[in-house]
Amino acid sequence: MAEANSARHGGIPQLVAIGAAAGMFSAVFGVGGGILVVPLLITLMGYDTRTATATSLAAIIFVAVWGTVAHGALGNVEYGHAMLVGIPAMLGVTLGVALKRRLPTEVLTYLFAGMMVAVAVLLVVE
Repeated sequence: MAEANSARHGGIPQLVAIGAAAGMFSAVFGVGGGILVVPLLITLMGYDTRTATATSLAAIIFVAVWGTVAHGALGNVEYGHAMLVGIPAMLGVTLGVALKRRLPTEVLTYLFAGMMVAVAVLLVVE
């Protein structure tokens, strides 16, 4: 399904641009996958929410590895703390995928939008 969507909407140049933007945002702000890639895959590429989030998670593997190597070389990574966040996050992903299978796509879209608004408000308030 994603291949048909990407071909219909121009595909490769847009996906490369989305990836480059995600990498830059990841390096500067520590975010890029869910906050940037998912909305762009939905709006520019015509992906549904399920495909966009799953594709973003798959893509972030490369960003995370490259970013870890680059920041690790600079001594910026707290590896022990990363494990304390990352290992429980794997459980969270497993639970999230199980929950996501049970929710309608429209509900997922509204939940994601609500989360984005909540994060924006928290950042402004702080």
